[in-house]
Amino acid sequence: MMSDIYSWQQGIWQKLAHSEEFRGHALLLKGKKGIGKYEFARYLAKSWLCTASTAERKACGECLSCGWFEQNGHPNFYQVVPEAFSINLGEPSEKQDSEERSNSPAAKKNASQQISIEQIRRLTEFVYMTGHQNGYKIILIYPAETMNSAAANALLKKLEEPPENVLFILVTHQAQHLLPTIRSRCQQIAMPVPDVETAVAWLKQHYVNDPQASLAAAGFSPLSALLFDQGENAAQHEQFIQQISNPNRLDPLSLAEALQQTNLSVVVSWLQKWCYDLVSYRTTGKIRYYLNQVTTIQALSGQIALLECIRFTRALNSTQRLSHHPLNPRLFLEEMFIDYAAMMRGT
Repeated sequence: MMSDIYSWQQGIWQKLAHSEEFRGHALLLKGKKGIGKYEFARYLAKSWLCTASTAERKACGECLSCGWFEQNGHPNFYQVVPEAFSINLGEPSEKQDSEERSNSPAAKKNASQQISIEQIRRLTEFVYMTGHQNGYKIILIYPAETMNSAAANALLKKLEEPPENVLFILVTHQAQHLLPTIRSRCQQIAMPVPDVETAVAWLKQHYVNDPQASLAAAGFSPLSALLFDQGENAAQHEQFIQQISNPNRLDPLSLAEALQQTNLSVVVSWLQKWCYDLVSYRTTGKIRYYLNQVTTIQALSGQIALLECIRFTRALNSTQRLSHHPLNPRLFLEEMFIDYAAMMRGT
């Protein structure tokens, strides 16, 4: 459980925590992945529910309300996340029959990546019942863009007729994928991204060996950089680099097989950053993401057909959007890597 907000969130905390206007019926916290939006939203909810908050309006951590919150049992707080996210957090899911089932590889593989209409419908009882001791109620939805169309429309009905003393906090990495009518009914808050110096200092505090390179490879998102340094997807990323950096020996089928269990959006992001660096080095002599691969990128950038690489890099934006939909992961990756190999080989 997070005991405080991140240093780069102090300014936005002062804005939100000390103004009653933001306790309206819906907030939308938006920004890039890996900057601490979800953690901030939970801490904000915990603090607004706290019965003995500090002078800075932060949770005391000692009252009964804070205790309930830390044990995921606060009667006035309701969290809606995809089933797959619940499993990764070790939180209960409505579809899980037992702890053994929730921890099994099959359960993780089959867990939904979307927020369903059933999950939004289950909010009805919580929303319209009187809160504990007539208290304020908070609903956190994360990531909001994972709501399928039916779920989004069901939520919209609740936002159109907001009940009293209920706050919705929507957290999103991709606000543009939310219904415009949902965005318009929320107070939108752009969450801050730490500058490089602040992010590197934070990573050093968490014993990251090469914080500058880790931060760049993670797209300058400090939490993503920390997770990667701690081993999340590290082995898969190493396989990716080994093959993608040697297009003449790249085997799209074997690489797709090796990475099919990895989050598709993450894999596409790796390739987007790689291709960006190829184009960037060719045109400006600079690398943004793969700082530890400068020699390889320098050599490859001189071999690419620049316009073809730019076209492929732009096409990856559409590929990234497709990565969020249910599909055959292996075939999806095979097609992407075959296209990359063809582009690099000029065929």
